[in-house]
Amino acid sequence: MDAEYRCEPMTIDDYDDVVALWRASEGMSKLESRDELARYLERNPGISQVVRWRGELIAAVLAGHDGRRGYLYHLAVAAAHRHRGIARAIVDECLARLSALGLPRCGLQVYRDNTLGLDFWRRAGWDERADVQPFTKDLP
Repeated sequence: MDAEYRCEPMTIDDYDDVVALWRASEGMSKLESRDELARYLERNPGISQVVRWRGELIAAVLAGHDGRRGYLYHLAVAAAHRHRGIARAIVDECLARLSALGLPRCGLQVYRDNTLGLDFWRRAGWDERADVQPFTKDLP
């Protein structure tokens, strides 16, 4: 990532730009409301990151932890800025922040039909897990 790109912690003030980026990106799931994102960022200060290019938000990733493991969510880079090392740089920044907190491992989930995402994580050296089956439940 060259010097024109600036990586910095995500804040709730980034919400509109971040959601616009996520909506424009392939493979995104249901996105957080402003209140949900504010709670997440407050609980995990300084870990989630955005990248700006000439003042424009062009990449974002949510990152946090549960006290035991780190987690990444919603990595996206604007299509015009892909294949420049931005995704790896923003992920590396999050991982460095999680590691500094003493967390030994980080996980993420990718939709099976998100071939772009699956290819990225495989090339980045992440291990696929076939021995677990994720479950979720919406709460009332």
